[in-house]
Amino acid sequence: MTSAEPDEPREPVRAALTVAGRRLSYLDFGGPGRPLLALHGHFGEGRTFTRLARDLGEEWRVIAPDQRGHGRSDRPADYTRAGYVADAAALLAHLGLTGVVVLGHSLGGVNAYQLAARDPALVRALVVEDIGAEVHDDLSFSLSWPHRAPTRAALLDRLGDSAPHLADAVREHPDGWGLAFDPKDMNASQERLNGDHWTDWLAGDCPALLVRGSRSTVLDAGLARRMTERRPGTRLVELDAAHGVHQTVPDAFAAEVRRFLSAL
Repeated sequence: MTSAEPDEPREPVRAALTVAGRRLSYLDFGGPGRPLLALHGHFGEGRTFTRLARDLGEEWRVIAPDQRGHGRSDRPADYTRAGYVADAAALLAHLGLTGVVVLGHSLGGVNAYQLAARDPALVRALVVEDIGAEVHDDLSFSLSWPHRAPTRAALLDRLGDSAPHLADAVREHPDGWGLAFDPKDMNASQERLNGDHWTDWLAGDCPALLVRGSRSTVLDAGLARRMTERRPGTRLVELDAAHGVHQTVPDAFAAEVRRFLSAL
């Protein structure tokens, strides 16, 4: 694959594998660099990291799956912690990769550090974006979102203030326009994500960067400091953003990620 122009995102390759009878879709941004597995949060999908893949350049090959029940991946029978971690491990095995950097936002951040705790040979380093070792969140607001609308514009209008965060997840279905996920699935997933994950956070000893949005309502500043203090080799960075740091301040986020990666 030839190098992309500096101002153009590299065109990723869309591929898939089968995990326990389900399709797991992923984007591979290619390039000759070292592999970086990027895991999105609830309501998201792999292409949320398109800008980051461009900003990291040829030195890093970003691989970004649509996690179970998101994007173009199939819905599973469950949304257990073990299931998410097994999907990530299966993707790395499919690609023949070990010792990769794993970056995760929100849901993806917990999946990342749990993968490092449970299969440390797979993970060289971690970047965890705006999620804690304790998670207590509620996605029930999403249950009121419209199921279908006659046009894309109508769907975005009915989504109201949530629309800017969901534009990439809008799809045309046989019966109209809707989202690429089922909000009921997202709530089931969040319920399994909630809880105390300190054991997994502290189990790993690979280098880690914890990125918090200074205006986040998901990761408390005090919890972020405790996570950094209790886990050796972990650095905390706070950027002027809410929960979606990589989307709100992409340049600053990429700069901090590059700084961290350059020391590996």
